[in-house]
Amino acid sequence: MSDKPIVKEYSNGEITIVWKPESCIHSTVCWKKATGLPNVFQPNTKPWIKVDGATTEEIKNQVDKCPSGALSYILKESRQTEVDVSHVVETLPNGPLMVYGNITVKHAGMEEQKISKVTAFCRCGASSNKPYCDGTHVKIHFSD
Repeated sequence: MSDKPIVKEYSNGEITIVWKPESCIHSTVCWKKATGLPNVFQPNTKPWIKVDGATTEEIKNQVDKCPSGALSYILKESRQTEVDVSHVVETLPNGPLMVYGNITVKHAGMEEQKISKVTAFCRCGASSNKPYCDGTHVKIHFSD
């Protein structure tokens, strides 16, 4: 059995949405009508991402809002997901530590993982995907 995390890609030929389910904190930002793109992100269907449901620009803007970094994208012309932004660290009330910007995470055993855009780190200590947040703080009623 492989310990390699699941990574799924959905493409329309112009943009490829990359989804890492183990990083998802199920914030609903991507699919809720008020905040998301329900024509693209449909959690009750298979496959749940319909890349043809919006323009490339709309998809890019929505994926950039993903609080956990579980969603990212690759543009056909660049094949690059890194974003040129300054680093920002934000503590969410009763939630994860959010890090915005390009970072390298060094795991135990010294393996490195390069992450672009947004990364949510666990503060409650109960995540099963440490050091990343998996949303367990909500279940255990973690508070500051």
